[in-house]
Amino acid sequence: MNVLTLLIFIPLLFGLVIALVPSQYRGSFKFITLGATLVQLCISIWIYLHFQNGAAFGGIMHEDEFQFVQKLPWINLNLGTLGKMQIEYFVGIDGISVTLLVMTSIILVIAALSSWEIKTNLKGFFILFLILDMAVIGVFCSLDFFLFYLFYELMLLPLYFLIGMWGGVRREYAAIKFFLYTLFGSVFMLLVMIGLYLSVKDPATGNHTFNMVQMMNPANFTHGSIFATLSDLTIFGVQARTLGFIVLFIAFAIKVPVVPLHTWLPDAHVEAPTPVSIILAGILLKIGGYGIIRVCVSIFPDVATNNAFWLGLLGVISILYGALNALAQRDLKRLIAYSSVSQMGFVLLGIASQSAEGISGAVMQMVSHGFLSTMLFFLAGVIYNRVHDRDINNFRGLGSLMPKYTVFIMIAFFASLGLPGFSAFIAEAFSLMGVFKSPSSNGPLPYWVAALGAVGILFSACYFLWTLQRMFFGQLKLKGGDGWKTALTDLNFREVATLLPLAALTLALGIMPSLVFSKINDSVLLLVQFLQK
Repeated sequence: MNVLTLLIFIPLLFGLVIALVPSQYRGSFKFITLGATLVQLCISIWIYLHFQNGAAFGGIMHEDEFQFVQKLPWINLNLGTLGKMQIEYFVGIDGISVTLLVMTSIILVIAALSSWEIKTNLKGFFILFLILDMAVIGVFCSLDFFLFYLFYELMLLPLYFLIGMWGGVRREYAAIKFFLYTLFGSVFMLLVMIGLYLSVKDPATGNHTFNMVQMMNPANFTHGSIFATLSDLTIFGVQARTLGFIVLFIAFAIKVPVVPLHTWLPDAHVEAPTPVSIILAGILLKIGGYGIIRVCVSIFPDVATNNAFWLGLLGVISILYGALNALAQRDLKRLIAYSSVSQMGFVLLGIASQSAEGISGAVMQMVSHGFLSTMLFFLAGVIYNRVHDRDINNFRGLGSLMPKYTVFIMIAFFASLGLPGFSAFIAEAFSLMGVFKSPSSNGPLPYWVAALGAVGILFSACYFLWTLQRMFFGQLKLKGGDGWKTALTDLNFREVATLLPLAALTLALGIMPSLVFSKINDSVLLLVQFLQK
């Protein structure tokens, strides 16, 4: 069996085991789920270690650029005069995919460990958790658009129930809002996917195809088709390729999230249980960034080039808007949620630069933020599980009461604000560097875009340091008095064992960014050549 197929469907196998185990043994469900994520982590590390660098640069995407490929016929239909429809089970990864796969596997282990706080309906929770696990891994591995869309949509259902059934007081509102936002983008993505299918033919068979790699080659678009590269077809007065790019971008921008499509995120984070918040921030947001790179930019490079300024502007708006909103928050979880909006803006800014430095910075930011947001939401969950309160103003002097917790929150805060030596510094520096290196032939991004992005880093220092000062320094003062003082015990062994790898990874990536850059370099250079061709 192909190693990627094994990686994708292991959670489904473990989910079936949980479904068959009688509910009286519900205490074993968390161990089965943890076992599934640990097996995935081992496989993803093996894939990372055996991934071969050295792509053949030519400015055109080929299937040979992807590794661990498996292609099998899946759905075959004879449409008579319209030819044959063949949908393939087509999986494979490049350097960008492999780094995000390892990141996802690590975060899923952390999410599984944090799921031990769930006390009700354990069988349902862990089965949905493993279905979600399968879907997110499938998205990063899929190279057939139909298969990609299937996994992309499959994420929606378990997340809806995980938020709506195990969330906070306003969980139904948050779950419905998340569902409607995501579905809005996905429905129109389906229309563009069909349009791309009818526009692209496989040169080997002459049939229309959902093969995403074939869609990345302009020569495979049939003359006169809706998304042909030289087509003058307009829809509602907008050039068809531009409209296709916009629709796909909106679908993925909702996931990132890009302002003004971000409003589902704070509500979903606040109401979601800790493991779901970890998956939302650590993985789901990265699927949005990955989709922009893999689908929007790679299939519509001309539109991405012509509208690079607007993409960069949206990135800067997200950076500043998210940071200013984070400054105004009293709920710790909501503050972290808005900080995610701000920090993911650097991903869009790096992509918009269309330079090797900027795109490398964007990928590094996705990996860095994946680990840091996981760490921050886990730490917020620790406080909430002990006293069921997250209001920053209700805590003072926690440093003297919870010294180990304070050490980890300081690491997470300083790393997130871009302190040199940590992963976020490398990511943000390269994203900003990409603005200055954006190719002049594409209409370079103006330098003031980078300046505004740097202001966002300054704001992040403000809200993280202000939160640190209010909650952890000074004389001990808690809203709940002695009851809270007793409940706020320091980190236990499981919590320390969960946080240590995350802290080590953010430090390791800051000192040795080549752990990411060495794997993504060839894929990024190929994409940049493709954009500039």
